[in-house]
Amino acid sequence: MTSVPLPQAVPEDVGLSGAGLARLGNVIRAEIARGRVPGAVALVARRGCVAYFERFGVRDPASEAPMAEDSIFRIYSMTKPIVSVAAMMLWEEGRFLLSDPIGKYLPELAHPKVAVARGAEIELAPAERPITIQDLLRHTSGLTYEFRGSGPVHKMYTAARIYVRDQSNADQVATLGKMPLLDQPGTKWEYSRSTDVIGRLIEVLSGSTLGEYLQRRVLTPLRMVDTAFHVPPNMLGRLAEAFSKDPDSGNGVQLINVRDAPKFQSGGGGLVSTAADYARFLQMLLNGGRLDAVRLLSRKTIELMTSDHLGPITGASDLLLPGYGFGLGFAVRLQPGMAPVPGSVGQYFWGGLAGTTFWVDPKEELFAILLIQAPGQRDYFRNLFRDLVYAAFDD
Repeated sequence: MTSVPLPQAVPEDVGLSGAGLARLGNVIRAEIARGRVPGAVALVARRGCVAYFERFGVRDPASEAPMAEDSIFRIYSMTKPIVSVAAMMLWEEGRFLLSDPIGKYLPELAHPKVAVARGAEIELAPAERPITIQDLLRHTSGLTYEFRGSGPVHKMYTAARIYVRDQSNADQVATLGKMPLLDQPGTKWEYSRSTDVIGRLIEVLSGSTLGEYLQRRVLTPLRMVDTAFHVPPNMLGRLAEAFSKDPDSGNGVQLINVRDAPKFQSGGGGLVSTAADYARFLQMLLNGGRLDAVRLLSRKTIELMTSDHLGPITGASDLLLPGYGFGLGFAVRLQPGMAPVPGSVGQYFWGGLAGTTFWVDPKEELFAILLIQAPGQRDYFRNLFRDLVYAAFDD
């Protein structure tokens, strides 16, 4: 068993029910027995202590190697909060303003055009205002992901090979600069490659590659020893894998290659990590920017990042739950009701394409992490896990 990333506590000592958490484990085991996912790692912490840290099923369904607490997962978009924190560390140094146009630092994005539908065709119109760094962090830039639709802009992204491992972060931004925006900047929330652009911004401002900067400023200080853009050969025996075919659709499952170092270090989705590593990152957030003797950000910066930055801006309802807004790197709960999952106002969360998920509930001094590699089942397990953790409250 891996070392526990934080002090441990009996569930009842931190206001959780041991029986309730055992029920959570039984449900996960039953889902694994049904063939829904190969395996999982779950961690629940409250009041600064780990109350639950369990592994289930197999790490690799091909070899049937058992899951371990220190198994390494592709976390995809759970990369975004880490990169957003890294960017805000530069903001705290006065290196940029959130209202700055991104074109000030990345000239390729200084004069974007916006796609306007004209029947089956599109026309290009000038952007009514620049893309700001705040737009990128809150996903109102007008950029998109190629897999988020089948319209002309999405097809252009696909044809331009926006995501390839053998490009640099600078190469991708240069390509994005040639693509039209899906929407006018600041008008719609659309999940996108915005955080990839933030990753390139970090490179330009720091003079380092994104991976080097993250290692020096975030991962090493927090002792996140297993978090990186690839898994080195001596650690490949810990890499979690998915089923080769989706148990629902029967389609093949293809996860990103993390077995060798990519040239492209995706700020939006390239990292691998473990439950223990990510727990240290989340405890830092819950502590207001500090863990042990290390302070990454001020408490007020964390408050800014985990506040709603959308207001009346709407969009992408398939990703942004009812009753939620979006901050700088996180979805943020605005109402106690509305959403079909429990939580407190001020809770913030995000997840990854292969099924990993986390949330932080500052009011309850709690965070929880579920790591799976099951793209088709991710929404179901995110909701199920959140339901069962809150059902285990005992105070």
